[in-house]
Amino acid sequence: MDFGLLLTSILSTGAIGISLGVVIGIVAKVFAVEVDERIEKVEDLLPGANCGGCGFAGCAAFAKAVVAEEAAPAQCPVCSSDDVAGIAAYLGIAAEQGEKQVAVVRCSGDIPNTVRTLYNGIRDCRSAVVVAGGAKGCEYGCLGFGSCANACPFGAIEMRNGLAIVHPDLCVGCGNCVSACPKELIAMAPASVDVHVYCNSPEKGADKRKVCKTACIGCRKCVKASGEGQMEVVGFLVRTNYENPPDSGVVEASACPTSAIRLAGAHAAHAYE
Repeated sequence: MDFGLLLTSILSTGAIGISLGVVIGIVAKVFAVEVDERIEKVEDLLPGANCGGCGFAGCAAFAKAVVAEEAAPAQCPVCSSDDVAGIAAYLGIAAEQGEKQVAVVRCSGDIPNTVRTLYNGIRDCRSAVVVAGGAKGCEYGCLGFGSCANACPFGAIEMRNGLAIVHPDLCVGCGNCVSACPKELIAMAPASVDVHVYCNSPEKGADKRKVCKTACIGCRKCVKASGEGQMEVVGFLVRTNYENPPDSGVVEASACPTSAIRLAGAHAAHAYE
């Protein structure tokens, strides 16, 4: 064995390895991306839900935007006031806390109160709309297949008798259900507002009653029982003005003939016939 040749090979290999290591080190240093440690800290201070309710892909993206002053901590719908204050204190910025929003499914047409049509397709709201419009006579109401409930990462929506019911105490206002509903009947409303009209159909009252017993028929009793501008009339449909809402007494005072106007808590408890 030629030990001289062997030694030369070992030294050559070692030299090549050292050279490559130096080159890799230089390249890594030149192309290194500086990571702002504040991003990781802000992400740690976030609840970690990754729900997308802030408008960003996840908590990491949102944390990066907050540090870059492209978003405010209060934009996270899951953050409590203490969470927002903690992030703001760490970054040395003002802690602006917006009003909590909750989802409102503007429909009260469960199976006992609506006319049913034949449907034997995929149990998914978007698929039902494309194929046959669903299994209910009202084309504006909740399809009842639970796409919104499946999209809610917090378990705030319950399917009961073919109707999506939001539990306000569990809803954080992420808005995932809004985009999941093909009927566009889910709205975000201030959590402080307790009075809602659970109907989304613009049809005439007589036509609504043919397919749903609990539809808003546009009688305007709630409008008369409320203050100026507290209830809005859109064609044959009345809605709560969330910028100037009525107090809870309007529900009893209006004596709605179809119980379309209800308190959120009563609706979630199905305290109606």
